[in-house]
Amino acid sequence: MPTLEHHRKQAKLYLKWHRERYYPVADAIGSLLPRFRHLSDSQILDHSFKLADALELVARKAGFESWQGLKKGLQTMTDSTTSDAQKPFLAMAEPQLFVSDIAATCSFYEQKLGFTTRFTYGEPPFYAQIFRDGARLNLRHVDLLLVDTSLRARDDLLSATIVVEAIKPLFLEYQAAGASFHQTLRTEPWGARTFIVSDPDGNLIAFATSAAG
Repeated sequence: MPTLEHHRKQAKLYLKWHRERYYPVADAIGSLLPRFRHLSDSQILDHSFKLADALELVARKAGFESWQGLKKGLQTMTDSTTSDAQKPFLAMAEPQLFVSDIAATCSFYEQKLGFTTRFTYGEPPFYAQIFRDGARLNLRHVDLLLVDTSLRARDDLLSATIVVEAIKPLFLEYQAAGASFHQTLRTEPWGARTFIVSDPDGNLIAFATSAAG
């Protein structure tokens, strides 16, 4: 179990990254600290960011509302003899897509699927993250795609599944935008409603909900 000192060192590292304008840390700050959510990544890196902010960021990443809450939580876990107190919690998943052109892929997801580019990294860019609402996809440039696009299509090899509410309006939105569908909207035998979009590199992104949308 990480110690309080471990979390404190992590906070100092975030503080250092902010000073060095390391863009991935802006993503974490904007996602986890409510007062920064209305700012772009560049604005976050321009904004004042103190040790107290970094400590709160570490606490929220660990599932606590504040640094004091983290300290109390660590003490509780230390004192507790039950396994539940130390049970890991998986907070988020970020699928990684392999693409041939970062800029072109970001443009596709922005224009066709309504995503926003959170950051690109490298010159020319070799890594990026895009997001829409709570869904995030990481993009990694490769010179040679790892799976043949015809094989993906033939065997329905999904790169990511995004759970949505009100799926029909989203399908109609993408249809109007001219997105390329590998599979149009349908109800699966197990009750979920799904559709699948294909991006320029043949990555198959499934959108699914178990409720009628």
